[in-house]
Amino acid sequence: MDVSFLGGPGPQRGVGVVAPFDFALDRELWRWTPDDVSLHVTRTPYVPVEVSLDLARVISEHETLRDAVSTLTEVTPEVVAYACTSGSFVGGVMGEHAMCEAMSRAGSVPAVTTSGALLEALVELDVRRLALVTPYTVSVTRALEEYVAQAGVTVTGCAYMSLTRQIWKVTYREVVDMARRAAARGRLGAADALFLSCTNLPTYDVIPQLEAELRIPVISANQVTMWAALRRLGTRAVGPYQALIDTSARSGTGTGTGTGIGTGIGTGIGTGIGTGTGSALPAAGPVVPTGSVLPEGQEPPDVRGVHGVSDAQGVPGAQGVSGVPDEKQQEGWT
Repeated sequence: MDVSFLGGPGPQRGVGVVAPFDFALDRELWRWTPDDVSLHVTRTPYVPVEVSLDLARVISEHETLRDAVSTLTEVTPEVVAYACTSGSFVGGVMGEHAMCEAMSRAGSVPAVTTSGALLEALVELDVRRLALVTPYTVSVTRALEEYVAQAGVTVTGCAYMSLTRQIWKVTYREVVDMARRAAARGRLGAADALFLSCTNLPTYDVIPQLEAELRIPVISANQVTMWAALRRLGTRAVGPYQALIDTSARSGTGTGTGTGIGTGIGTGIGTGIGTGTGSALPAAGPVVPTGSVLPEGQEPPDVRGVHGVSDAQGVPGAQGVSGVPDEKQQEGWT
């Protein structure tokens, strides 16, 4: 059969993706990718550390990122993206900028990170008040709150799961349950948008449904990463009925009315908007997943008696073994 008439394959534009060694959602990234763009994915080297601030620091070292980007140069991507939320917010806003510079120098192309893309998306949607969903421990979640506060964004509510590994196994049902808790109006008022953090957290199919229910834009780590990377190519991500990507979907979500946010430390936003995180994390402690997330025979942590208890930064006090970091207390969660 003569197929020469097809004339293909057509030209492809490339996006290089540097992902953590435990990243398991390659297929989800592709769902935001148009047909004329290819993703070239590489991973950071394995380290025997569970999801924590320590891991975030290790996998975001500049030498690690430069080495990863260098493995992509032969396929000549037009932009490189670091697809890791905690790894790109652990050093704050200035640290994120430095990561982009290091990757850009290594690949001689523009570079984006998930956390930098988050701030871009908040500017695009004019968001000043944000609700958060994370699969992280308390300490990692607190670092995310501090990161967005540096950009002048107030966190109105937060739900977290205290997971330290295999985050990709979280179900859509669990994501939706956490989203509802985080977006519930509290004493800090209503959120302008909801962010689903972590590139290992599955989110693609729940975004339109949550936006329809909550009536605010819902953005996720993988979504903002692909949206920002593809913007560097002058093209659009594929995301029907997702407010960030499909502007026609914004009319019913009530996206902000302010003047936008700053992307540098201390730049602030609007007038009269605070930058503290308040008591954004729920006083009742981590959200215990409804699926088979705990190992057989292991009981969820006891959260009785902690309602209203918080530390100086508004994060619930640690439970369980006194003086043991929350990451250690939660070992074994999957």
